[in-house]
Amino acid sequence: MRGLFEEKCKKLVNSLKLQGIIKSKEVENAFLKVPRHLFVPEDLVEDAYIDAPLPIGAGQTISAPHMVAIMLELLELKKGQKVLEVGAGSGWNACLIAEIIGEDGKVFTIERIPEIADFAKRNVEKAGYDNVEVIVGDGTLGYEPAKPYDRIIVTAAAPIIPEPLLKQLRRNGILLAPVGNRFCQELLKVVKEEEVKITKHGYCVFVPLVGKYGFPSS
Repeated sequence: MRGLFEEKCKKLVNSLKLQGIIKSKEVENAFLKVPRHLFVPEDLVEDAYIDAPLPIGAGQTISAPHMVAIMLELLELKKGQKVLEVGAGSGWNACLIAEIIGEDGKVFTIERIPEIADFAKRNVEKAGYDNVEVIVGDGTLGYEPAKPYDRIIVTAAAPIIPEPLLKQLRRNGILLAPVGNRFCQELLKVVKEEEVKITKHGYCVFVPLVGKYGFPSS
């Protein structure tokens, strides 16, 4: 069974490379080393390497592989960086980041739904990443104790870029977030220099970011 998953993973990675979505060796290696089937519910394991989002419970999803790859490439991750992820979900994205930044780096990932946070924690432990910390809380507020961050990635749809996240981003750091309404967003890349520079990287659809600087829960 393990060999079958490895073949499916390689096929997915090759497809994403041919489409020009996976560009760097770092992202390619992370996809090959962090098996997606460890991060989906048991009844969806056979679908783990389909390039589509999958439900993980509580109205949340594990993002489609192509979307994850696009975001990881835009983050320009480096060894030893400190990264904040808003929206832990399954924990897959946090572990991909952890693989790229290496043992000297650290990922803090915040999840507002306790049962999803528990799911992420179990998956991170199963995958064997000690440099990922899952926190339960309002991700729109960031995580003050570990600031500043070299990179911040928001994996849910935000109506605006949450102000606390910008404040917690290190100078010359990169923040990535899908911004728009509940039904359609644009992927924004924010570089915090003397002035904040924002570039747009296409339309996307994520589950809503709920919190003080996000959408209301109801």
